[in-house]
Amino acid sequence: MHSCNLDVEICKLSKIEGHADLDIKIRDGKLKEVDLKVMENVRFFNQAVVGMQYSAVPQLVSRICGTCSIAHLTACIEAVEKTLDIVPSRQTVTLRKLTTYSMMIRDHALHLYFFVMPDILGIDSLLDVPEDKHDLIHDALAVKEAGNNLSELVAGRAVHAPYEQVGGFSHEIDEEKIPAAVEGLKKIRPTVLKLIDEFSKCDWEFRRKTNFVALTTDDFSFLEGKIKSTSGMEIEEKDYWDHLHKVVLPYSQATSFDFEGHEYMVGSLARMNLNRESLHANTKRDAEKYLAKFPSDNVYDNNLAQAIEILHAIDHTIEILENTRFQKEEAAKPGRLTGSNAGAIEAPRGTLYYALEIEEGKVKSMKLVIPTAQNLVNMKKNVEQIVSGFCALDSTKEELEKNIVREVSKLIRAYDPCMSCASHFLRVRWK
Repeated sequence: MHSCNLDVEICKLSKIEGHADLDIKIRDGKLKEVDLKVMENVRFFNQAVVGMQYSAVPQLVSRICGTCSIAHLTACIEAVEKTLDIVPSRQTVTLRKLTTYSMMIRDHALHLYFFVMPDILGIDSLLDVPEDKHDLIHDALAVKEAGNNLSELVAGRAVHAPYEQVGGFSHEIDEEKIPAAVEGLKKIRPTVLKLIDEFSKCDWEFRRKTNFVALTTDDFSFLEGKIKSTSGMEIEEKDYWDHLHKVVLPYSQATSFDFEGHEYMVGSLARMNLNRESLHANTKRDAEKYLAKFPSDNVYDNNLAQAIEILHAIDHTIEILENTRFQKEEAAKPGRLTGSNAGAIEAPRGTLYYALEIEEGKVKSMKLVIPTAQNLVNMKKNVEQIVSGFCALDSTKEELEKNIVREVSKLIRAYDPCMSCASHFLRVRWK
């Protein structure tokens, strides 16, 4: 341990969704301050929806994020339907599962192949891979393509899907295209098993006692269920807000949250810790030795959990497409036009919560809880522990800074944060 003073500034953290800076201050060899700054522009979605017709709101909020636009679309639709007593058909629910699976496949593939794999290989970008590993680029594009194709088949487009709407889907599946979609998913399945094996061999480790929170479902479909935590809580989706407390980060454009008064983690690792028994039977069979790692408190196992979720999404999608006949349906109608309620789903990065108040068919208010915003406090605590650990080592000032930048960047990427989603308008009432 040495008594140096050091300011570490990581401007525009690389290989994450959106923009964030990290400022670390070390004084007399001890950590003094960690500021994780979400640098996205302030957005006004909470206010922009006020006065809008309920049916138009989901497509607007899907613009909060490109890569997980389907998550925002679906969560908002669920909140609208529960608020207005709209009961979607069984087919609609099935189509939403497929739409969500398509998002998980391509979104997790983006993170694992393009953001994390370069760190494993010790390179700056996947495009810098040596010639003997060029198959990784083809694998990455093939998995993403399969997810995109599934989304186009079911929801009309991979990003900002137009078919999914309040009460149903505006278009029916073209059944002639189903065999090709199934064949594409079967073709990439061995590729995904290879990806799972790759991340299972990764020896990165960071452990810190953490409360994990996730929406648990009977079939691991990311949609309907109960919100549970590893601390033993079990609550209804609509009551989630009552267990959260907003934490203002004065140096950031994002707020954060704690759960029951403590920091917590949401995302794939939380889902695997709490809900792995609900994975598809074929996934549990072929990933059995990898699932033995869970429950885990190693943050880096979030990457492995994402890879396993891709396999589950493929397996359940194949089963659905091979055993379901789809038909044209009318959208379900509202039972009322005034009310308040909430919906929660599992987005790629964790639990996404929408609460709406609607009056005579128009939105009066909206509360929004973003996965990355929920992870920010826990992420900050993790960074503090890593930096303090390096400060205790006997190293030069240059080595200290190099180690901090490398390990902190890796850790933050393991959370797969989406800074664009986390940035939103906060109304402050000054007294």
